[in-house]
This record gives sequence, structure tokens and C-alpha cells, in this order.
Amino acid sequence: MVNEIAFPGLGIGSMHIKNTFLFFGFSIHWYGVIIALGIILAYLFAVYEGKKRGVSQDTLLDIVIFGLPAAIICARIYYVIFEWDQYKNNLLDIFKIWEGGLAIYGGVIGACISTFCYCRVKKISFPKVADIGGFGLLIGQAIGRWGNFVNAEAYGAETTLPWRMELVDLGISVHPTFLYESLWNIIIFLLLLWYRKKQKFDGEIFLLYLAGYGLGRFWIEGLRTDSLFLGPLRVSQLVAALCVIVCVALVVFIRLKQKKNSEI
Repeated sequence: MVNEIAFPGLGIGSMHIKNTFLFFGFSIHWYGVIIALGIILAYLFAVYEGKKRGVSQDTLLDIVIFGLPAAIICARIYYVIFEWDQYKNNLLDIFKIWEGGLAIYGGVIGACISTFCYCRVKKISFPKVADIGGFGLLIGQAIGRWGNFVNAEAYGAETTLPWRMELVDLGISVHPTFLYESLWNIIIFLLLLWYRKKQKFDGEIFLLYLAGYGLGRFWIEGLRTDSLFLGPLRVSQLVAALCVIVCVALVVFIRLKQKKNSEI
């Protein structure tokens, strides 16, 4: 399939974007390649960060090996739960993940559960590993969102803003929400990279990742046209708001507790 996309307000004319390519006779989806690239770069940075935090490369590789399947399964379960009407009469379609239908929050939940269990078994500090994971998730998400661009999906409502994205085949110009989220993740990554030398406790980076990502996702989700809903509420906005409130509260609480203990 070829998607024709343009950014007329930025002077970028029509681009014919193929979402697949042939490799030794096999049809490969660019979306999968982009996701794989994001995972590889996230892992490489995690290894670099792990050296600073005393977490070995072998440990991080084990976490990725166990975490990836858990993330994919939970991302699919999360999506199916909120799109149950689409699958209740065609249960086998639940397993057709190549047709789309993965939710990032479900993936994060799955990765966290898997990593927590691994850390408990191996008697490793989960908060310390989670801090490394927070950086990795931001890298993976920032790169992975370009898979949405290739597929011409996960876009926002129609707009006339200068940076609008024109979906030529559909005859509409929309918010490039994939780009908004990719840039937001890069900003959060850079801020946390600067802040890490100032963090006061293990797990703080991960909590700030959840809060920072949630803050941006709450706004971006409000622009999207493919949201999952729970009644009248957008699920991702609800989860994002909870992440911001809970994680900020935890950071403040732990910091105040540390300050109080230091004064005793």
C-alpha cells in the first residue's frame, strides 16, 4: 500500500510513502522495522545508562527478552478490552495483531509487570531498573511513532495550521499527532537526561517519565480521531491524567519524607 502525504504549509509536496517493502521475496512492513529500530536504540542506551547505575548488560538483555512478549500481549489485551464490540463475534481476530490494534499504555503495563517479576526473582532493585527503562521507553516511543506516519494512521482532527499534514488520498489536512508525540518524547528524554544527576531516589526518573509523558499525551489524545473510549471518556486521557496526578504526588511525598528524615 502507498500513502500520499504532504505538508503544504511547510512547502513539502506530496510524498508517496510505501508501508511495505520486499526482502528476499518476503513483504516486510516498515512499521515493524521502525519499531525494531526503536527497541534496538533503546536497549543500547539502556546498556550505557546501566553501566552508570550498576545494572549489567546481561540483566538488561534478559529484561528485554522477557519484557517484549509481555508488552505486546498486554498492549493487545488493553486494546481489545476497549474495542470488545469489534472482536466479540470474531474471537480469532484478537490474534491478528498484524492488522493493527496495540495500545502503548497496555505495553508499558506489560513491560512493568514482567520487569517487576524478574527483579523480584533475581533480587534486583526494580526502581533502579525502572529508571533505566524510562529512558528506553522514551526513545522507543519517539522513534516508534514514525511507524504511524508510514501507515498514515493515529492522526488528529482536521486543521489549517501551517504544519498540518495533508492526507492526499483522503482529501483532508490534519494534526500530525504522531509528530507531536515524537517531539514531546524527545523533549522529556532530554529534560530527564539533564535531571538525572539531581534525582533524589531510585525510581524518580521513571515516575517523572510517566508524569511527563502523561501530561503531553493528555493534550495530544484530545486531538486524535482514533481514541479508545470508556463511555464518554477517552481512555488514554483518563490514564494520562491518573499518571500525572499519582506520579507527581509520589515524587513530592517521597521527597518530603526524605527531607523530614534528614532533619531528624
